[in-house]
Amino acid sequence: MLFHNKLFSKLYTKETIATVIEDWKTNNQKIVFTNGCFDILHRGHVEYLAKAKDLGTILIIGLNTDDSVKRLGKAPDRPINNEGTRAIVLSALECVDAIILFNEDTPLQLIEFILPNVLVKGSDYKVENIIGYKAVTENGGEVKTIDFVQGFSTTSILKKL
Repeated sequence: MLFHNKLFSKLYTKETIATVIEDWKTNNQKIVFTNGCFDILHRGHVEYLAKAKDLGTILIIGLNTDDSVKRLGKAPDRPINNEGTRAIVLSALECVDAIILFNEDTPLQLIEFILPNVLVKGSDYKVENIIGYKAVTENGGEVKTIDFVQGFSTTSILKKL
């Protein structure tokens, strides 16, 4: 693990999670992967992640670094919470088994490294257009979408403030 601190107990690097993933796969654990910024965690995020976990036995989150969030162009002051804070909050969720930060513009390299059994994104994506679709399906995995909880988004929360 990257840190000894219990708050970061689910935070891995690609190097530190490699043997863990191998063990999970050897023990026939169904690995689900999703990714995002998860800037201000809200009900929509929590329900989405719980539904993602229901698709398998292990849920891995690819978490955008602060730099990659800024490059997404969501807003000039985003992320509100830094990557360490976002990782701590996500780690507190029982449904989350592992978190890996990624600094690239897309999680493709991480998806190709993990090769999850299930790749998940929100239903605003067409399945065949989801980054990593080809890598996952060509390796026997599946790609699914999950509906959003209406009325809950980080952008809508920030507008209210």
